[in-house]
Amino acid sequence: MEINSKLQHAARTALVQCMGIKKGESCLVITDKNKINLADVFYNQAKLITDNVNLIEMPELKVNGEEPPADVAEEMLKFDVIMIPTSISMSHTSARRKAVENGARLASMPGLTEDMAIRCLNADYSKIRQRTRKLVDIMTAANSVRILTEIGTDIRMDIAGLKCSGENGGIFDRSGTWGNLPEGEACMAPIEGTTEGIFVVDMTMAGVGKVKDTIKITVKNGLAVSIDGKEEAEKLAAMLRSMDDKRVYNIAEIGIGTNDKAMITGNTLEDEKVMGTAHIALGNNLSFDGGTIDAPLHLDAVFDKPTIIIDDKKVIEDGRFLV
Repeated sequence: MEINSKLQHAARTALVQCMGIKKGESCLVITDKNKINLADVFYNQAKLITDNVNLIEMPELKVNGEEPPADVAEEMLKFDVIMIPTSISMSHTSARRKAVENGARLASMPGLTEDMAIRCLNADYSKIRQRTRKLVDIMTAANSVRILTEIGTDIRMDIAGLKCSGENGGIFDRSGTWGNLPEGEACMAPIEGTTEGIFVVDMTMAGVGKVKDTIKITVKNGLAVSIDGKEEAEKLAAMLRSMDDKRVYNIAEIGIGTNDKAMITGNTLEDEKVMGTAHIALGNNLSFDGGTIDAPLHLDAVFDKPTIIIDDKKVIEDGRFLV
C-alpha cells in the first residue's frame, strides 16, 4: 500500500470509526497553509461519504488557544462534524467550545503529520477507550493527585468534586462530543490555586518542541512562579512574559497518556498521548470541569515515566500502569 493510500485509509478510519460520519451529514474541515495537504485528504474522504463538505483555509494562529477569525467561529456553528488539522491548537478556544455546545462532533488535530496520522489514526480506539475510562473513573472519584519522577518532579494538586475528561477515548460519534485525534489521555483541571510543588519537563514543551535540556517549573498556590533551565526554559519564560497576563501561569491541566501507538516526536498532539508519560499544562482551563481561567494560551508540558498516586493508591509506577 502506497503512503498516499495509507493516509487516505487513516483519514477515512478517523471519519467513520472515530467521528461516525454518515451520508447526509455536514462536515467542515478547518486548516491553514501548512496543513492544507492533510486537510485535502480529510476533505476528499469526507466527500466520498456525504455531499455537504466544506474546507476553510484560515491564517495560521500564533499560539495554542488563540481564537480563530470570527467568520471561522461562526461557520463552525453550522456543521455536524468538524475536523481541524491546523498548525496551532484550537482545542482550548471559545469557538471550539461553542461549536460543541451547539452539538457538533469535533476532532482537534493541531500539528498532525502524515506519519502520525498513518501510525496513530489506525490505532484500536476501543482498547484505548477502555484503558482511558479506568483512569477517568478513578480520577473523577478522587480527592488528590501526587506525581513524582526520578529526575525531580514532586507535585500535588486537589481534584475533589471535578470530572475527569477522556472517557470518549477517540470515539466522538455522539452529538456534542469532541477531543484530539490522535486521542488517548485522561485529563482534568485541578482545583484552581491548589497545585504545589515542582515538575520537570524532559520530553516536550508546547511552544518549544522536543526538549534537549530539562525545564524545571516551580508551582505555588496553583501558579508557576519560576522556570529554570537552559535555552528552552528561557524561551518558554520569554513567551509567557510576552503575553503580559498572569493567567498564563495557571496550572490548567493534569493528563495521563493512554495511546499505545503514540511515540515521542516533539509534537505535543501526539506526545501527550504516549503511554508511560504524563503532562501538566499552563494557562487556559475553561475546557475542563470547574475551570474559570480564560488565559490567552494553553501549553502542555510532557514528562516521562511518572509515578502517580491518586488519593492513597499508586496507579502508575515509573510509567507502568498498575490498574
